[in-house]
Amino acid sequence: MAYMLNYNLAVPDVDDAGVLAALVAEGDELDVLVTAVDDWSMPTPATGWTIAHQMAHLAWSDANALSALRTPDAFTAELERAEAEGSGHADKAAAAGAAKPRSVLLEEWRTGRAELAATLRDTPWDHAFPWYMSKVTPALMVPLRLMETWAHGQDVFDAVGVAHPPTDRLRHVALLGVLGRALSFAAVGLPEPTAPFRVELTAPDGQTWAWGPETAAQRVQGSAMDFCLCVTRRRPWLDTDMTATGDDAQKWMELARVFL
Repeated sequence: MAYMLNYNLAVPDVDDAGVLAALVAEGDELDVLVTAVDDWSMPTPATGWTIAHQMAHLAWSDANALSALRTPDAFTAELERAEAEGSGHADKAAAAGAAKPRSVLLEEWRTGRAELAATLRDTPWDHAFPWYMSKVTPALMVPLRLMETWAHGQDVFDAVGVAHPPTDRLRHVALLGVLGRALSFAAVGLPEPTAPFRVELTAPDGQTWAWGPETAAQRVQGSAMDFCLCVTRRRPWLDTDMTATGDDAQKWMELARVFL
């Protein structure tokens, strides 16, 4: 579940990049993996979370997004529970979902993600609806769901010891990471540096994805895969091939995140 600051002003107002199709494809890839795994009690890198916890979290988050879209007033109750329970809220929901039979949980996730994708497809891209800590639009929710599917999917890939093949869908996750620089500093009570940043990432096909002025002194470079692992808090940046030039760039990589 992604708690975030408001990125809506920085995302496109139409699905020019095919991010909804990318979300569906990301879910389909994970579906192939988890369908082939019979034992969902295997531990994942997230402390205390099994594969079942990871899938329950995704199913629950999709259900919450669907509720926020369809019945925003009713979703208020979920927001109140999250505020009351604090950081343990997502853990509690994951544990409840993980206790369900594997077949039931798998079907819930499949049905929920399909319904969410269809609802997002039919909703105006700039329609605002409530979410945790701020309102969002489909233009933001779609890449957020893609990011979470990819990140929690990474935990499952790690758990079963299978390489997670990088795809061009990572561009959507990487963009959230670039946009999340202010959030990264705000999460620890620090102001966002005012100096411009340059981010250069090597895409899976060898091309370069770049953001920021070419002359920026603060620079972050590396593979798109490693950058996404960093901003989703799946790998410490020093355990990847990422390089950061400049004190602010190094601090950002240390703090990098796309959710609270």
